[in-house]
Amino acid sequence: MNRLTKDKINRLLSKRFEGDEFKSLTDLPKPHYFKDMQKATKRIVKAINDKEKITIVGDYDVDGVVSSVIISEFFDDLGVEYELIIPNRFRDGYGINAKLLDRIDADLIITVDNGISAVEAAKICKERGIDLIITDHHNIPQTLPEAYAIINPKQGDCDFGYEEICGAQVAWYLVASLKAELCPNSYDLGKFLDLLAVAIMADMMELKGLNRVMVKSGLRKLNSSKRVAFRAIKDFFSKSRFVSDDISFLLSPLINSAGRMEDASLAYDLLRAKSLDEAMVKLEYIVGLNNMRKEIELDLFEKAKATCNQDAKIIVVWGEDWHEGVIGIVAARLCRAFQRPAIVLSINDGIAKGSARSVGNVNILEMISTCKELILGFGGHKSAAGLAIESKNLQEFRDRLEELASNIADEDFIDTSDLLGEINANEIDLELVELLESYEPYGQKNPKPKFILKNAYVCEDRVLGMNKNHLKLSLMCEKKELQSIYFNFGKKASEGEHIDLICTISKNEFRGDVSVQLIVDKIV
Repeated sequence: MNRLTKDKINRLLSKRFEGDEFKSLTDLPKPHYFKDMQKATKRIVKAINDKEKITIVGDYDVDGVVSSVIISEFFDDLGVEYELIIPNRFRDGYGINAKLLDRIDADLIITVDNGISAVEAAKICKERGIDLIITDHHNIPQTLPEAYAIINPKQGDCDFGYEEICGAQVAWYLVASLKAELCPNSYDLGKFLDLLAVAIMADMMELKGLNRVMVKSGLRKLNSSKRVAFRAIKDFFSKSRFVSDDISFLLSPLINSAGRMEDASLAYDLLRAKSLDEAMVKLEYIVGLNNMRKEIELDLFEKAKATCNQDAKIIVVWGEDWHEGVIGIVAARLCRAFQRPAIVLSINDGIAKGSARSVGNVNILEMISTCKELILGFGGHKSAAGLAIESKNLQEFRDRLEELASNIADEDFIDTSDLLGEINANEIDLELVELLESYEPYGQKNPKPKFILKNAYVCEDRVLGMNKNHLKLSLMCEKKELQSIYFNFGKKASEGEHIDLICTISKNEFRGDVSVQLIVDKIV
């Protein structure tokens, strides 16, 4: 294998964006290209003018919370009265549903980041004379709800042209359309770019095209944001500025933890806080929830690891009353630990609710669908899915998936899309880090480049972390000293060994000192 130089790395990364038509926010498509956008806009404007009862129904993940913030803040700025409901994961279930409708007294309901599968809820709305406007981005089911209007770029007859956007972007486009009708010149839609950057990355949208433009602009906005929640987070975690990794590893887990552990309205209230003191009080509470989430997650991960069949090509595990808020994260951790798809289910009153995550080219949704006669309901996409199943069917469900997975080729479990190649150790310096940073933000369709580093000598190894699950390695390779960290390490390396490793390359800033640090993905 020819080893990579900075010039070769630059050429390889620039190829990812050849033919990209989006250079700035002015290139973004207009709202009217969405199917039903004009119809929905006119209905909402009528409801505002006639002072009808309006209810917004959001969702409890980052995308749903941000969507709720965007539309409610717009209404508040215009003095529009409304009710906002963000369903509680444990009490209400997902999205707009029959149970939730018992709490709603409205003439018009607007969903954000949910509703595309809400056939029963739409029927109830129709019976009660409630107009339902659905804004969503999830996959289109075989049967669409009978709603007044559906705004979803994945509809076959939608002319928007870009399917892979998140729910917050759809909500933002609705606000843009409403702005044109209600306050054409006086409202700054750019105020929401900080939130949009968080939602796009948290919902793992493709970071190419319009998403890339919005996230790059959003990151700049995030660092100059007047939103006191982000100032509070900077102060609390001693951050001088946010980078894209902070969205993935700091902001998203914090916002998500509210809905996972207690109620997503806590995260909504943080993002809508009016003063720094108010934001700090709310943030400290959410940080506590997030720390609790980490403890529960680690405990559940250890339980799941102890009960899983490590010889199978898919992991399917379950337990009574496992915390539903963390089973998705545990499934993702099992995937990383074993390089296998994983499904983790929590049983309550004879019903198991599960979260699935996949690896490589294995389509987990397709695998689950082969057992649809055993399942009460399921949905998702190739890499992640959710399902509900009667507990009496779990053993057969696992047996069938293990049999199916046994026929999948080993290479399909390995994702090499982000592996750029073998790197020359002498090319690893701050100049390379700056080159890599110029292609941020990284994410779906623009993965953070990984490199193979061969024959590195381990000068020192240290186990770190409260749970002794991180490994710090001092390496010597081609007469160059390199510092590395291996989070949640699998295979251990010890002083005196020569190792090959796969890693990403980043900047480490500590007390004003800036240095290069390798983040180990795996030791091979």
